[in-house]
Amino acid sequence: MRIDSGEVVLFCVKSYDTEAAAARLPPLLTADTAVISLQNGIDNEEKLAGVIGTRHVAGGAAFIFSSITEPGVITHTGGPARIVFGEMDGKRSGRLERLLSACHEAGIDSEIPSDIRVVLWTKYAFICATAGMTAAVRLPLGNIRDCAESWAMFARIAAEVIALGRAEGVPLPDNATDQLIAFGAGLEPGSFSSLHHDMTTGKQMELEALHGTVIRRAAVLGVAVPACEAIYGILRPWALRNLE
Repeated sequence: MRIDSGEVVLFCVKSYDTEAAAARLPPLLTADTAVISLQNGIDNEEKLAGVIGTRHVAGGAAFIFSSITEPGVITHTGGPARIVFGEMDGKRSGRLERLLSACHEAGIDSEIPSDIRVVLWTKYAFICATAGMTAAVRLPLGNIRDCAESWAMFARIAAEVIALGRAEGVPLPDNATDQLIAFGAGLEPGSFSSLHHDMTTGKQMELEALHGTVIRRAAVLGVAVPACEAIYGILRPWALRNLE
């Protein structure tokens, strides 16, 4: 199915560039344009809505491990290569149904879930666990799985973020943490995260959008997140160093 020009904008910038990039969106928008965030973090949709209005904002999640090897070259290092998107209010819309059909016709694994917020928070928990551990340990996921203490830390990070999502009113399933652990157990052992890549290549890191946001939002709601606090304390010197 054909997608009309201007009907969908995929918003894929790093989280720390969200506001600056959002300011450049208005010329791309028609009355029914959907801007789908495929970013890391949990508050990008809120930031976008503050600039372009809630009616234009849809949630999205990309499930893939990849990095920019060089300008114009993206290396797919692992993961299922899948995207999920949906309206923030959970309603089905023609604009996203047309996008879903176009994705399927192109052979892109994609889905519209019943509640995109559940997907966003589930992915957020997984990223915080995977990014935090691969960056802090500076080894791929397989080495972390092979060490019982490190794998337990991975699980604690995921559980903390899931608990925070529930505190914010998102109906995450009771077995959400177990699902994330099972998902992580099935990924390629050589998988790293973009946070690890940015840290080790001297680039600006998304630490504030990940663990920093967890800590700040948890403080407001009184949710304990000691594992996320530990990861943040370990990685923040790197984040500051890479800004120099």
